[in-house]
Amino acid sequence: MTLLVGALPSELRDRIGASRKRWLVTGAAGFIGSNLVEALLVLGQDVVGLDNFATGHQRNLDEVECLVGPEAWDRFRFIEGDVRNVGDCQRACADVHHVLHQAALGSVPRSIEDPLATHHANCTGHLNMLVAARDAGVESFTYAASSSTYGDHPGLPKVEDRIGNPLSPYAVTKYVNELYASVFARCYGLKTIGLRYFNVFGPRQDPNGAYAAVIPKWIASLIKGETVFINGDGETSRDFCYVANVVQANLLAATTRNPDALDQVYNVAVGDRTTLNELYAQLHMNLSPHYAHLKELKPVHREFRQGDVRHSLADISKARNQLGFAPAHRVAQGLELSMSWYRNQLA
Repeated sequence: MTLLVGALPSELRDRIGASRKRWLVTGAAGFIGSNLVEALLVLGQDVVGLDNFATGHQRNLDEVECLVGPEAWDRFRFIEGDVRNVGDCQRACADVHHVLHQAALGSVPRSIEDPLATHHANCTGHLNMLVAARDAGVESFTYAASSSTYGDHPGLPKVEDRIGNPLSPYAVTKYVNELYASVFARCYGLKTIGLRYFNVFGPRQDPNGAYAAVIPKWIASLIKGETVFINGDGETSRDFCYVANVVQANLLAATTRNPDALDQVYNVAVGDRTTLNELYAQLHMNLSPHYAHLKELKPVHREFRQGDVRHSLADISKARNQLGFAPAHRVAQGLELSMSWYRNQLA
């Protein structure tokens, strides 16, 4: 059993392990997708992965193969394909029981620079997957929604039924995902659940590229002795969520026996708020014993980033009550686990 699966509630492990089903993970070579593939294979499931490698990497799948072993890996089938192509979606959904739809083009800045690419991947791709899942008669369709949907709504903590105006094309696409999923639930009886992720982090999250998320990007910069840039005054805050909590939420949603939980969206976070200044301090503290050059390294503040929400904090009571969601890792625990992985990868 890997550390990822060991962190899951025993009742959930037993529930999934009780029967062998076929699961489709879109975005399987990505950060969250590869963690889902790992968990499902360890739990004895058959898994189909779909990815076009736009943002995912073969190295993530290679790492999963090493972790789960040859017997489990034999239960994995990979399709190199694109959710923007409905034929690829139909091929991937064939004989599948549960869909975990993670494929998307993330990043607020990327969506501002190229809204068409974000729309095609996130809206057209999502609709293609809904159609393919409906036609295949799948048992459940769980999809990655986003906390960006809350937009400019000032209330904290964020509650699922109160959202504001979107602040980026990316936020628009993720809200459209929710609308389409709800319509497919009503019109076709598809059992859909959306999970609004709040700043997920953990092993296999890519630290490279212009659109890298803040935690892996800063870890890589600190290890390499590069300047860390903090947008604005650093008091912008986020509800950072370790990837094992996200895996738990997906598996709970896909296998829920609560009919009232269906056709809903849920916050997936831990309910903690960490400022960028606090995050930098934690990363610096964790890495300093291993890298002497960090004693003299200071962050540099620059302008606020367009499209960014100022504060984000989730109310996770709905997911607790309806799905049984119980995040196992707080931010500090998740950072500690992530740090060792990045130190090994970037050594």
